[in-house]
Amino acid sequence: MTRNSRHRAIVAAAFLAAVSALAGCGAGTDAITNRPYSPTEALTTKTPQGIDISQAFFLGPDSGATLPVGGALPLYLSVVNTQAGTDQLVGLGVDPALGTAKVTAPVALPQNERVGVGRPTPTILIEGLKKPLRGGESIPVQLQFANAGIIQVRVPVITRSREYTAYPQAPGASAAPTPTPTPTPTQTGAETGTDTNSTQTDGAETSGNETGGH
Repeated sequence: MTRNSRHRAIVAAAFLAAVSALAGCGAGTDAITNRPYSPTEALTTKTPQGIDISQAFFLGPDSGATLPVGGALPLYLSVVNTQAGTDQLVGLGVDPALGTAKVTAPVALPQNERVGVGRPTPTILIEGLKKPLRGGESIPVQLQFANAGIIQVRVPVITRSREYTAYPQAPGASAAPTPTPTPTPTQTGAETGTDTNSTQTDGAETSGNETGGH
């Protein structure tokens, strides 16, 4: 092996080690949003386990709105099982600091057949969100398959806009942009004066008017 060949081999090995280290990351609350996606970019990947994933995303709130704490994120994706036999998508692993994963029923994956997950009814969700989401975040999850085992991926949160408006609304999402909070009105001097004038005309019968009389 020449000197240049050895150098290329060392560089390639270092690159693969870095990729493996990054693939293992994802624990902790900060990891939820430290690699944001474009709001229109869904995940597509082929895995060495024989599971091809395309158009994977969590459906977030409407554009400009916020999915609040306590809300839920439905998972949408398309899966092709290229293994020698059938398989099932049976579980979802998620950081407990974000929420709780829910899989209502296993998803059957015949060999070499594309299967859509999430439509017409979402069956895989993250419930009880512990932080608000606006879309554009990415969430590290573990997809658990009966035969292929656990596959780690980062799935983007996409706002319900453009081509994604046809998907069912994310449970708990607000349907309109979050309004700017306004102070709760308090009783003004004018209102107090009006009430006092009114009760004084009636003969100062209430305790409030008696105070005003003093």
